[in-house]
Amino acid sequence: MPKRYDTNPLDPEFPNKVREAQTETLQNLNAETQQFPFSAPTEEQTRKFGDADFASYSSPFNGQDIPVTYRTAKLADMNQASSREVSKVGMPEKWLIGLPYIPWYIGLVASLIILFVVPKSETKVRFHAAQGLAAHLAILIVSAVLGGLGKVTDVADVGNGIFQVVTMIMLIVFAVKAWKGKPVHIESVDDLTEWLEDKIKPRN
Repeated sequence: MPKRYDTNPLDPEFPNKVREAQTETLQNLNAETQQFPFSAPTEEQTRKFGDADFASYSSPFNGQDIPVTYRTAKLADMNQASSREVSKVGMPEKWLIGLPYIPWYIGLVASLIILFVVPKSETKVRFHAAQGLAAHLAILIVSAVLGGLGKVTDVADVGNGIFQVVTMIMLIVFAVKAWKGKPVHIESVDDLTEWLEDKIKPRN
């Protein structure tokens, strides 16, 4: 004799047994459909952005709208100089990004010191130090070539003198611009700048 919950489909009485065992009649409670209580709109729910709120979301960064309150220090404007003292150096940031461009070997030595001392986290300071060092090295190479040619022809000697004056003025302009926070980009030394910044690591 099959059990109550026997599910053998070959049993001819299977459908009737299933209906008898599992059919349950639900009670009719005659309940009415209830609605949520009406809530009138308030000013808090429909508040619009004010000018100050809207401005905080209207400053793009890298093609995206990022609230000003959510920007971190690393996302700060790379062209904005500040008086913040850089760790392990104790000098304001704006001085450290201007020093590498000072002519007469001062910038060259300053660039090396900054790259050896300033940590990798100070990306802006290290970039200007590497770019200033690259500019000084490029000037020294060109000056050496023109100086060698100057022993052969007077034209190269005169050209070397003009080159020295022009590059000195150029470096002074770069130093002032960097100190003021204006962008300084020497495209001709981009590869050397990147190589120097990567290879010269800070000494702990």
